[in-house]
Amino acid sequence: MSLMKEIRHFAVPKNHVAIWWFGQNGFIFKSPEGTLVSTDLYLTDSCEGLHPGIDLKRRVPVLIEPEELDIDVFTCTHNHQDHTDPETVRRVKNKDTIAFVGPHPATDVYRAEKVEDGRIHVSYPQCEMEFKDVKINGTFALPTDDTDLNHMGFVFSFGNGPRVYVTGDTDYTDLLVSAAKHKPDLVITCINGGFNNLSHWEAADIVGKIKPKAAIPCHYDMFADNQADPKQFRASLFLKAPGVVYQEMGYGKPLLFSAER
Repeated sequence: MSLMKEIRHFAVPKNHVAIWWFGQNGFIFKSPEGTLVSTDLYLTDSCEGLHPGIDLKRRVPVLIEPEELDIDVFTCTHNHQDHTDPETVRRVKNKDTIAFVGPHPATDVYRAEKVEDGRIHVSYPQCEMEFKDVKINGTFALPTDDTDLNHMGFVFSFGNGPRVYVTGDTDYTDLLVSAAKHKPDLVITCINGGFNNLSHWEAADIVGKIKPKAAIPCHYDMFADNQADPKQFRASLFLKAPGVVYQEMGYGKPLLFSAER
């Protein structure tokens, strides 16, 4: 059975969310009612050669081909190609059954890759939208360069269960702590520190101020020239966010997370 079919058949208990990681900031979340939401799925090697002199060859295996993708909501946090990947969007077959969510530059990519306007939902900090039993709140993110000034994050709420805050790519600012008003149970944060993203220390500082139950590091693994050691984030959490559980994920392996504290 393919991984996508395994995800579709995976049973999620009440008050839980199931999470699969695909490298970088790419995740699929599944609610107890079976709603599948993705964020920043980069399922190709389209970034290789994008910036000569920087090694952006994919280092994480592609576990689901874009043609196999069978989800309900496809979200992107911003328009960098490892987050809103035109080739991934282009190769998705069932565009007519998926809701595509993202800020304006990402929605431009959706349209260019033949997603119908009626399936596109523009997101922004403080937006609210719902799809079946999943609620999405947009959060603030500080752009990392001037190629895209529309960075944002998301808080996903899964029924009456967990709330998950995904920071997306962001530079450090105390405004990130505004996500705390959504009371996330889990924070998924970039930690790579390169290209103006949060370092492991800065990410731990923000997590310590938000005070979730647990934190997962990401965006440290895909490219040779944008690497970081997630264990440094674990150590930083110990110092800056005592009481927050460090959770490291493997590729394509389900993590069941409960809202219960």
